[in-house]
Order: sequence, then C-alpha cells, then structure tokens
Amino acid sequence: MSLRLIPNSGHSFHLRRPTFLRFNNHRLIVFSPPKHNPSLSLRAESSARERFSNLNEPPMEVEVKLRLPDSSSHQKLSDLLSPHHIKTHNQQNIFFDGANAELSSNLAVLRIRFYDDDSHCVLSLKAKPVISGGISRIEEHEEPLEPSIGRACVEEPNRMQLMEWSKILERVKKEYGIGREGFVCLGGFRNVRRVYEWKGLKLELDETIFDFGRNYEMECESEEPERVMDLLEEFLKENGIDYSYSKASKFAIFRSGKLPTF
Repeated sequence: MSLRLIPNSGHSFHLRRPTFLRFNNHRLIVFSPPKHNPSLSLRAESSARERFSNLNEPPMEVEVKLRLPDSSSHQKLSDLLSPHHIKTHNQQNIFFDGANAELSSNLAVLRIRFYDDDSHCVLSLKAKPVISGGISRIEEHEEPLEPSIGRACVEEPNRMQLMEWSKILERVKKEYGIGREGFVCLGGFRNVRRVYEWKGLKLELDETIFDFGRNYEMECESEEPERVMDLLEEFLKENGIDYSYSKASKFAIFRSGKLPTF
C-alpha cells in the first residue's frame, strides 16, 4: 500500500481521504479504503450514504422528551417497562467547539459519543435546535468513528484537522469557518440509557450524570410526535408518575452548569 502526502501552503501535510486512522503509541497508521463489495445490496449502500454522507439535505431528528423529577420516579418507570427492556448503553459524550466558539455561537454542537467501554463510537453534528412543548426538533448528522481515533481527538482536538474523509468536519470547516486555530474540547458527561420496545415505539430512559447532579428523562424519536406524546402522557398519568416537558437539551444543561428546576 502506498500513501500520498499532499503538501499544503504551510509546513504540514494532508492525508488524501483515508477510510480511517488509528493512533498507536503516537504513530499514525493509515488504512486504505476497502474495495467496493458487489455483494452489498444497493439498498444498504443507499441507506449508508443517506445517513452518513448526504449533507445537502440535513436529516431532522424529532423526539418527544419528558423529564422525570427524581431517581424514584426513574426507578418506578424502569420497573414498569422492564418486560419490554432490550438493552442498556453506557455512554460517554464529549463535546467540541471552534477556538473562537464558532459552533456554539451558531447553536451547533459537535459531539463524539463512546458506547459501552469503547465498543463503538459515533461523531455527530447537531444544529438549529428547537424544543417546545416537550418536542425537540434538530438537524443531526452522524458518522461512525473508530474509538481509538475518538480518544485521540479528546486528547488532542486538533487531530480532527487530519480527518479530511469526514463529511461532518468538512461541513464544520466550511459552514462555520473553523480555520487554523482549530478545535477545543469542552468536556462532557456520562449517560446510562435503557432502551425499551413498547407498543411499537422505541423508548429511551436516561440517567444523565453531570458533575453538578443527575438528570432523568425519557425520550422517543418519532415522525408522529404528537401521537406519541399522547400515549406517553396517558401511560405516565395512569401509573402515577410525575413528569414535565423537557425545556433544554442535555448539552444546554451541561453548559449551564446546573440542573433546571422541575
């Protein structure tokens, strides 16, 4: 395998669109992209392109978000849903911005999420958030990321400048104007997410661990959020579980440094 380094106008080099990078003992190992697999269905290829590569038409994430007052309400709801439990994820969410707050000043969020002791990792860009009446709408792009690369970016955020294969980072640089000063790491928080299949819905019950306290929330992504809201509110009321409409994202709570009042 040969690797071409393309010189730029300064004294650094850019990699020409590798599939992924891995940092190992301070060495950068570059793997060539795999050849096209004709056995991969056109449908699968189309789905992957749509989810991870098409930034011309930003996908919109629409979620019902209901906040629970305390750990006892969270536990009661978890017990009620236990017959429908399918998996639990331990997540670590780390956030990044430009050195001059280019993203946060434009209501955009760049996040690396690690799952279950780095079993896998996802890079995401969220932008233009709107939350009202417990329904959140936000543009969201996601790309799979090698966990070792994600950890290297947490350690040295400007390593993201080398990831020229990433459509998300390409958009971040072009649309938000992040240049030579590069990226900074904002820190983050952990989240324990229990996932349930209930009445044809995928429910996510979260316990979010901030440095300043814990937040409890139930989320459900749907193209029919009003119908889902009615179902969930009826279920919670029937079982005597207090709740309120979420008014802020987890990232907004993290940046505020305090839990919102219930």
